[in-house]
Amino acid sequence: MTGQCVLMLSCPDTPGIVYAVAGFLADRWCTIVQSQQFDDPDSSTFFMRVQFAHADGQALSVPDLRRDFEQVASRFGMTWRLVDAHERQRVLIMVSRFGHCLNDLLYRDSVGELNIDVAAVVSNHPDLAPLAGNYGVPFQHIPVTPDTKPEAEARLLEIVQDERIDLVVLARYMQILSPELCKHLDGRAINIHHSMLPSFKGARPYHQAHARGVKVVGATAHYVTADLDEGPIIEQQITRVDHSMTAEEFAARGREVECRALARAVRWHTENRVALNGHKTVVLR
Repeated sequence: MTGQCVLMLSCPDTPGIVYAVAGFLADRWCTIVQSQQFDDPDSSTFFMRVQFAHADGQALSVPDLRRDFEQVASRFGMTWRLVDAHERQRVLIMVSRFGHCLNDLLYRDSVGELNIDVAAVVSNHPDLAPLAGNYGVPFQHIPVTPDTKPEAEARLLEIVQDERIDLVVLARYMQILSPELCKHLDGRAINIHHSMLPSFKGARPYHQAHARGVKVVGATAHYVTADLDEGPIIEQQITRVDHSMTAEEFAARGREVECRALARAVRWHTENRVALNGHKTVVLR
């Protein structure tokens, strides 16, 4: 039982969807707390997020609501989910040696800013174990080499299953996930990477950007797919840089936008605000 629920849906655009959803809620004496919708003319797809509560403050039964809503969803061919609005998602954070995104997420979690419980931190290096320990989060060191990668990914999946993980966050995890692992985590793994034009790959991208006189640095948070850094984008952040800055200042600005973009993506995903729209996302906020 819960005080508020969220209904997130998408379906082919047709008249009567909002009326049907509103009628379903009214019949159960529910009041709408938040409502966002978007009609994509390119794909002729309708997206909607509704957060609602019982008008008299009574508790809501998520299983009963799901069962009853099946008839509405079937009529319109909906892809949908109905969840407890306050249910915290269990998150696993993966890192390598850069700790800024990890520290930012752990801090936001510690002050209740995010609707998550960080169940574990996994890294291919032991460096950030003390940081996780400062927040009381279990740390798992899983080394990865070309020869041991299958075993390392199998161990990761064991943790995901044993800890009942809802979302995996790659917070500057500097290993490429196998296509099999990407498929297993489809729709529940988020990555962060730098985003600059022109694009700079390999080591020290911000230093490369500084050498080329880049004026804007940014970061992109996206769902993980087998296509490296090309998954559906959830959030992007940018900041201006200029000729007066050092390469180290470029990198510092980059770390700031990486933290902001990743935190927003995690927030919107765990608040059930993100829907897939082909190779894109719709974020109802």
